[in-house]
Amino acid sequence: MDSTELFTMATEAASRSYSPYSRFRVGAALLCDDGSVVTAANVENRSFGMTICAERSALVAALAQGKKGFTALAISCPDATYPVSPCGACRQVLSEFVSAGFPIRFGGSDGRIVDTTMGELMPFDALHELSDR
Repeated sequence: MDSTELFTMATEAASRSYSPYSRFRVGAALLCDDGSVVTAANVENRSFGMTICAERSALVAALAQGKKGFTALAISCPDATYPVSPCGACRQVLSEFVSAGFPIRFGGSDGRIVDTTMGELMPFDALHELSDR
């Protein structure tokens, strides 16, 4: 599956967002190494800290389905006029399960797309050595 198809799936997932407070829909599409795609959307709560992002929702859903390997991630923010990257919490959680070379694509409604990697989003991830002990 190419990154354009994955981004389209993320945009479709954003339509299922529960975001009555911010009105800022986000969708994510996570490509698993078995070829399947897990999609998710952000889910808000009146207690804003309880909100869960689309990226973490997709990852957690994939893990709950027994998926262990991930190939790419696309994130769509159709209510933003610019590409919106994953937040710090999502970057941290993603970095637990993917390598520095893991491709991430994100974009907003203006047509601009950013193609990057986990390592570019989090260049000084110094905690991976903890899992080697």
